[in-house]
Amino acid sequence: MGETNLINDRIDEVAARFRTQGAAVEHAPYGNGHINDTFLVVCETQEGKRRRYILQRMNHSIFKMPQRLMENVVNVTEYLREIIAKRGGNPDRETLNVVRTGDGSNYYLDGEGNYWRMFLFVEQTVCLEKVESAKDFYDSAVAFGGFQKMLSDYPAKTLHETIPNFHNTPSRFSDFRRAVQEDRMGRAAQAKEEIAFALAREADTRVLTDMLKAGELPLRVTHNDTKLNNILFDADTKKAICIIDLDTVMPGLSHYDFGDSIRFGASTGAEDEKDLDKIEMDLSLFEAFTKGYLEGCGGSLTEKEIEMLPMGAKLMTYECGIRFLADFLEGDTYFKIHRDGHNLDRARTQFKLVKDMEDKWADMAAIVEKYKNMY
Repeated sequence: MGETNLINDRIDEVAARFRTQGAAVEHAPYGNGHINDTFLVVCETQEGKRRRYILQRMNHSIFKMPQRLMENVVNVTEYLREIIAKRGGNPDRETLNVVRTGDGSNYYLDGEGNYWRMFLFVEQTVCLEKVESAKDFYDSAVAFGGFQKMLSDYPAKTLHETIPNFHNTPSRFSDFRRAVQEDRMGRAAQAKEEIAFALAREADTRVLTDMLKAGELPLRVTHNDTKLNNILFDADTKKAICIIDLDTVMPGLSHYDFGDSIRFGASTGAEDEKDLDKIEMDLSLFEAFTKGYLEGCGGSLTEKEIEMLPMGAKLMTYECGIRFLADFLEGDTYFKIHRDGHNLDRARTQFKLVKDMEDKWADMAAIVEKYKNMY
């Protein structure tokens, strides 16, 4: 609490380092993100004109190279601005816009080693925290597909990995297996079934990465955190207009973005639901997202990429499950927990989804086939 107050007291001073229209006159904590400290800052000119900004203290314990992260963000958003302007859109609303410091930098490093950045606030927008209808999920799919399409010609290899091996499933599996072998908290006996489930699917972990190495799948610019609340919707039209939270934008596979959306949005229950009878993958939501994603991608994906979309859904769900399970075995050091066994519960919901996807595999493949040549 003391640190939060200290940061809060310094917001005006930090904001003054950036090229804002006028000086900061109001500020308040903003949003419910768990990684960075975020503030809404209101600036006012001498003539009384006001403009709002988002100011963030970046979490450099998670993102250990903030300079490279911001280089990614700036390069991608400037590229997007050009694409959006060429198609007659509004670059100030349809992508994030980084505000530079007085000396032209894209971040400010204070005397205590904190990294700060600022964005224009996108007015008249709202965020949705959960899927409330198939239309919400479809709209989010069109938005994430459109993001993929706009960046389909961007040289993905030039981007930095902001979190190395973030969606490298074989690497995640190696971490999980090490956690099982070490069993440092003596918890493996509580998770025998879950460990066996994960180990039995080791061969799946390499499917997509092997295809990438063989040139069967192209390297893409991927968002890597495609939750519904990382989209801004127009407050009046409810149309998805802007993809936000670009901290994990880096080289990857389109299946990462598609798969994580299905994992998060097509489940019939909460990520930590203890009653597994409530957990399944809703095929109607899978279909809504598949349709929207391929529509948004607008023909920018290869036929093989489209064919492998169900595997993306399965692997991203499985990968998340083994991360939860490994964290449980290691003493809950990464994911925040709110009860004993919380991460084990989370792992169980992910594995239940994986099993349900396996049971519905033919249906998922048929849905992908249905829409693959439509756009």
